Amino acid sequence: MIVSFLSIPVAYSQSEAVIAINFIPKFENSFLILNDSIYSKKSGDSIQFESLKFYISTIELLDNDKVIYQEKNSYHLVDVSQSRSLSLSLKTGSKIKFTKIKFNLGIDSILNVSGAMGGDLDPTKGMYWAWQSGYINFKLEGKSKKCNTRNHEFHFHLGGYASPYSALQTISLNVIDFEKINITLDLEKMTHEINLSKQNKIMSPGFEAVLLSKKVGQIFSIPQP
Repeated sequence: MIVSFLSIPVAYSQSEAVIAINFIPKFENSFLILNDSIYSKKSGDSIQFESLKFYISTIELLDNDKVIYQEKNSYHLVDVSQSRSLSLSLKTGSKIKFTKIKFNLGIDSILNVSGAMGGDLDPTKGMYWAWQSGYINFKLEGKSKKCNTRNHEFHFHLGGYASPYSALQTISLNVIDFEKINITLDLEKMTHEINLSKQNKIMSPGFEAVLLSKKVGQIFSIPQP
């Protein structure tokens, strides 16, 4: 799923610059806080988030549609419970101009068929099923009073790399600030797309995982000034 916006400013990095990428999860206008906060919806539902993890990979900077920078060994596990993981750094090494950032939400098929690896791809991170299914691209867990489940829990583990159930999403966003790229995740938008009383558990690759992954790809944005 390609996500794009209309404003296309030209951005420049300084020589030897480090470009910061910050992921900012929110629910409506509030920063997302795991476990302690309960968020109310206009529908009357109340939601508590307990876990949010996802993989960002193949980060590219583009000048319009031309790739002018691609991060090597580009895969990062973003875990909201680990605040440091919300910020990434790109070392471009030279002065460049770019108008867009592009990345994958998830792990591509090449890494998946390579088997479990180390670092952010280590299975101990809790984001790997098995070699047949590969990595979990996006994991969201919590509670909603609409869920007719034990303790009102919901579990969304979205992944899958084999056709026809490839859940990988490609996201492209226009850049506003070239030194600090703040990318918002709107969890209210995601939960608005789900009827938690009927759909509250996805734990393996399949049609439902692909469909919801496409919706998740749309919650990433760079807010306009």
